[in-house]
Amino acid sequence: MPANPVDLGIDAYSPNEVAQRVLASGIAKARLGFIQVLMLAVLAGAFIALGGAFYTLTVTGSELGFGITRFLGGIAFSLGLILVVIGGAELFTGNNLIVMAWASREVTHRELLRNWLIVYIGNFIGAIGTAVMINLSGVLSMGDGAVAETAINIANAKLALPWQTAFFRAILCNTLVCLAVWICFAAHSVSGKILAIIFPISAFVALGFEHSVANMYMIPVAFFEGSATVTIGGFLANLLVVTIGNIIGGSALVALVYWLIYLRKSP
Repeated sequence: MPANPVDLGIDAYSPNEVAQRVLASGIAKARLGFIQVLMLAVLAGAFIALGGAFYTLTVTGSELGFGITRFLGGIAFSLGLILVVIGGAELFTGNNLIVMAWASREVTHRELLRNWLIVYIGNFIGAIGTAVMINLSGVLSMGDGAVAETAINIANAKLALPWQTAFFRAILCNTLVCLAVWICFAAHSVSGKILAIIFPISAFVALGFEHSVANMYMIPVAFFEGSATVTIGGFLANLLVVTIGNIIGGSALVALVYWLIYLRKSP
């Protein structure tokens, strides 16, 4: 008789098993040492920034049409989360899933907030540092400066969003990001994890949703390029609104919903 697919390790974990895996991961993440968390967070910020740089190049000069161009750009941006998940790094938006462990009382308020704070700062350092290096590398001068123009236009479009629009786009964004991470926990293989990432991430990018860590790169890189319309105040205001929206999307609409379904103990 043919072997059961489960025995071959090729089928996905069930949603209930995924919930248990996310719970265990959240506990482990919340208890990592400071230096380890910070360094992994810096890496994640750099990885997402590299995805942002790849996106900027991909959409520059495209004549394929609005939707197709944004979809291809989203696939390019998926590089960032692929590096985070497969390479191993700590990403603030993905770590909103630690709320499952917190709701199960396996992680304390302090452990949750400690992880988020360290990871957020590390992501910021990694993204800003990469923006500086991209600027110094001359990458933005490619295409006779067309890539730089695209980068500035992206930043300006983000800063022009009304706060309500940015807020709801941020909620939707991290709903998709955390769903991508959730599906990754269902996969057994590297290729399975990559496929799990590409469609949710390309969807959020194509739809113009707002990701706080991506914005830590996308807006500063235009500032470093000398854009007179990109200001530090505008950047920080955008980041505040988008961060709050991301937390709601990932923590409430994904982590708490799945906790209620699979992990909540009956009274």
